[in-house]
Amino acid sequence: MKLWHKLLITVAAMLVASFVAGRLWLIAFEFVIPSYLAGMAGGLAALPVWELLRWIEARRP
Repeated sequence: MKLWHKLLITVAAMLVASFVAGRLWLIAFEFVIPSYLAGMAGGLAALPVWELLRWIEARRP
């Protein structure tokens, strides 16, 4: 898997995680999530996605 594929998948996962965190925060607290918390949620979601992609690449012959 090429680097740009991994980056694209990771960025997509970050955006989805940030969006979901924002929606859940809005439902729970009825005000907009602070941007640093949405960024933290996206960044924390990107770590396991990146490691999963590295693991998949390592298992390919």
